[in-house]
Amino acid sequence: MRVGFTTLSMFMDDNDEIIKRAHENNFEMIEILGESPFFMKDNTIAFKDCGLEVSIHAPTVDINIASLNEGIKAESVKQMKECIDYAESINARAITLHAGKIGRNDPPLRKQALEFACESISELVDYAENVIISVENMPVRPVFLGNTIEEIEMFKSECGCGITIDVGHGNTTGNNEELLELKGITYCHLNDNDGVKDQHIPLGDGTLDLNLLKKVERGIIELNNFDNILKSKKVIENII
Repeated sequence: MRVGFTTLSMFMDDNDEIIKRAHENNFEMIEILGESPFFMKDNTIAFKDCGLEVSIHAPTVDINIASLNEGIKAESVKQMKECIDYAESINARAITLHAGKIGRNDPPLRKQALEFACESISELVDYAENVIISVENMPVRPVFLGNTIEEIEMFKSECGCGITIDVGHGNTTGNNEELLELKGITYCHLNDNDGVKDQHIPLGDGTLDLNLLKKVERGIIELNNFDNILKSKKVIENII
């Protein structure tokens, strides 16, 4: 498995320091957290040709590419395109994004939101020239789109996107085995939980079946503390 970590774990640190720590601890990949405070950092170009395979987690705060409000949907897509522009400027391999959410899980509203999500994802796939657009599976909460096998497969087949599998999210929906058998997985997010809530705790501290890690080819440890990143890396090394 190629292993990396999210810059969320060193969110406000200097980018050069993040890259240095990645190399010191023998990581091969890194996922940049693409929220707006990150983009206000100095030296964002540091990740270009940094000796790591780079991906980006597109912004999610106040973003909804499936919004039933056309203005919010349009602005969300605009910001995703800005993220794509940045990704291509640093030779990133992929961008992971959320398909969106709905305020009320009524079947007609969900159907409409899924259609809007497909429109937005397809537009982003067409816009991107040299970066993979990858849609992430989501946790069990019904507000999220993309928390079933059927919806993830629909995005892939209708939009031509890749898939990012979050095994922590899959642990809440109980379908990790099926998710990890899907074709077109770009990479995986690795974290643990109690099987009920999306807690993002270190691997081995929850109920995740750690043997599933043997099916992962590329894994980003997605936690908010670098010590826990290293703790989870050791778990992976003991399993693989």
